[in-house]
Parts: sequence; C-alpha cells; structure tokens
Amino acid sequence: MTTRQFDAAKAEAFEARMLDVLNGGALALMASIGHQTGLFDALAGQPPMTPQALAAATGLEERYVREWLAAMATGRIVAIERGSGRYCLPAEHAAVLTRAAGAHNLALQSQYLPLLACVEQEIVGCFRSGGGVGYPAFARFHALMAEQSATVHDVALVEVTLPLVRGATQWLQAGCDVLDVGCGRGHAVNLMARAFPASRFVGYDLSTEAIAAAREEASDLGLANVRFEARDATRLPDENAFDLVTAFDSIHDQGFPAEVLRNIARALRPGGAFLMVDIAAASHVADNLDHPLGPFLYTVSCMHCMTVSLAQGGAGLGTMWGEERARQMLAQAGFAKVEVTRIESDPINAYFVATRD
Repeated sequence: MTTRQFDAAKAEAFEARMLDVLNGGALALMASIGHQTGLFDALAGQPPMTPQALAAATGLEERYVREWLAAMATGRIVAIERGSGRYCLPAEHAAVLTRAAGAHNLALQSQYLPLLACVEQEIVGCFRSGGGVGYPAFARFHALMAEQSATVHDVALVEVTLPLVRGATQWLQAGCDVLDVGCGRGHAVNLMARAFPASRFVGYDLSTEAIAAAREEASDLGLANVRFEARDATRLPDENAFDLVTAFDSIHDQGFPAEVLRNIARALRPGGAFLMVDIAAASHVADNLDHPLGPFLYTVSCMHCMTVSLAQGGAGLGTMWGEERARQMLAQAGFAKVEVTRIESDPINAYFVATRD
C-alpha cells in the first residue's frame, strides 16, 4: 500500500480558501444588517460619504455605521477614499445589494444566515439524536420569505408567471376557483385576488401567525374574494373544487410532500392545472457541484427545510429535491403531464405546470 505524499501547496491553497469562507460568512452577516438598516440603499447612487454623513442620512448610530463601513471596505464591498475617509458603493455592487435590484438583491438573501444561526445548537442536537427543529424556532422565517417572494411576485406574478399555465388568465378573468398551498403571509394570493376580482381564492398554511398577516393584508386591500385558513395540507378536505392550485416554494418544506401532492391532484377539477414553483436544481449532489448557490441551498435545507419536515415526523425531503425527483413525485401523485420552465425575473426557481390529463 502506497502512502500519498502530503501536498503542502494544496494545503496552503485550501487554508486560503477557508479564510475566504470565514470572511465571507462575516460579510454575509454584515450585508444582512446593511439591508435591514437601509445602509446599502442610502449609499447607492451617492457621492462618497463620511460615516457621520451616512449615519445622519439613515438616522442610525454613527459608531455602528463606522464599524459596519470598515467591514464592508475591508471586504471590498464598499470603496474607501484613503485621503478623505469617505465611502461609496460602486454601481456594479449596488446592482446586487439594494432593494432596486429586486430578486437579484443578494443582501436580502444574506438574511437567511443569521436566521439559521439562531438554531445552530438545536441542529447540532439533531445530528446527535435525530428529529428536527420545528417552525416556531424560526421567528423571522415567514417575514423573510414574504419579502423575498414579493420581489418576484410584484413584478412577474400576474403578467409572467400565471400565463405559464395555458388558459389560466382567461379562467381567472372569467371567474374560477384558486387554492394556494403553503401561502405563508398570503401576498401572492392577495395579488391574484386584486388582479382578478371575478375569481375566488383560498390560501392554506400551517402557521396561524402567517395566516393572520395574510388576512390583515387582504383587509387593507379591501379584498372580498379571498379567504385564508390555518390548515395542514396533508388533510385537505377539497375534491374537484379548484380550477387552479398554486404552491410557491412550499412543497419541499412539507412533512409529507407525496401526500400533499396527491391531495392537490384530487382537489383539481377536470381540465385544471397545478402551478408549482420550487428550487431549480438537480436531484443528485454530483449534478449540483456547479450550482451557483449549491452550498447555500444545501445549508438552508439542512438547517430549515429538511429539519422542519423531520420535526413533524415527516420525509425530510429538503430544499434540493431537484427536478428529477419532483417529476417522479408529481407522476406518482396522478399528474400525467408536467412542463418545466424558468423566468428571467426569478434566478432561483423552476416553474412546474402539472395536469392530470
């Protein structure tokens, strides 16, 4: 048996990479703060600013703003003028760090890391003892998901996403019945209800807190054609009740996704369609090695999507179940035809349109 010689150069290169990982994790936390406090938005499009000026513009404490800027400058996210000590956000960086970037705002996405960090010790316990961490441990999850999904739905849901289902726009204009499974705070449902007043909409979600927020938004919009219920999708009472069923990034979180998909197929009327939006990925790890968000999405899976399912005694499907497995499970649920596409305004998801015939 030959012993492989230790490659010092390879070890040194890997150490450098791990230092980049460590710095990147720290910068992601600071990017989350920059998004939540509006610091990136305040810097965008402005001439170089002192920490004092930026603090005044945002109403934030200068000492914290100064330290945040130091992290951003050493991370090469903002630029610093050596002589004046002023900072600016290059336009090329603002394009992926501000609210104006919409679904391409990576500072928004960085908020998932502190969310997951809050349950790190519980996840460590699951590694040792099994089980999962339930939804109540993720205090900001529904608010964060609502913010993220709104960046796509506000610009694309009515004009781009719904027309992926052939005939859906005409159904909705004439008046049809629509169910959204795993509706969260209900923003997508409320957008549809506002756009198509002749149709009737229902949103189901396990979280009573999310349902309360959905109802509040519907009330604020004066919508009379929508209702929300706190309901487990594994026990849907509906059969031949809906013309269109939607699920926006919710199926992979389900405790028992195969049962939920069967219930959705049963809930559709003849000729109806299921629009499922879920993570665009392959089902096999080796095929995701070049996925631009592979490590991030597998981490989200391990520390949220998979574990909340396992906490229910469920399948633990995970975020990265992938297109191949999704097609297989849709077929097993009774969907005879499945079409998959992507839309430009959503860099993360794939769009599945499934019909029973």
